[in-house]
Amino acid sequence: IVETSLGYFINPLVNVLLGVLILRERLRTMQWVAVGIAAIGVLYLAIGYGSLPWIALTLAFSFGFYGLLKKSQPLAAAESLAGEMIALSLPAFLFFASLFIRGEAAFGGGSIQTDLLLVFSGVVTAAPLVFFAAAAQQIPLSSLGLLQYIAPTLQFLIGVLIYREPFPVTRLIGFVIIWVALSIYLLDNLIRIRSHRQVESQATQTSSSQM
Repeated sequence: IVETSLGYFINPLVNVLLGVLILRERLRTMQWVAVGIAAIGVLYLAIGYGSLPWIALTLAFSFGFYGLLKKSQPLAAAESLAGEMIALSLPAFLFFASLFIRGEAAFGGGSIQTDLLLVFSGVVTAAPLVFFAAAAQQIPLSSLGLLQYIAPTLQFLIGVLIYREPFPVTRLIGFVIIWVALSIYLLDNLIRIRSHRQVESQATQTSSSQM
């Protein structure tokens, strides 16, 4: 789980890269600083693994392009997810049919509890995808990318605290670097939001005095 979380830490950097290169989004100075520090942290983690993390990179780039598609398409979140499900329904049906024929299907071949868990796993999976699709259309892709550091952090905590996976000092240093980058980005956002509210408040007061 901890190793897979590396892919989710790389993914936000891919989103930022796609946002800047393809969508021509601009980053503020502090955002560039945060991206640079995060890149150093990810590079440090990759070197610590001793080999190129193919699984992590594949995960990061595939989900990065998925976010780009969500950002670019005009459909609402629910409609977009429905389109994905329709497109994947036939391949999924053929795959599950082959499992039933070979007697390898878990659904319908075990306990009722297992069947219910499999059914409701679809709901648990679909709800975050709907929220992700809605968020991808409302905020810049670069912001979406950096905020996604929350997910791998939770995944990392599950791996270390619940499943007791090994976590040497080298990995800890890399994760701390990335958390510093996220803190800088969030601080920059808070300053920007506060400044924007002050400008709106001054504009409202000026308009009221003129009336």
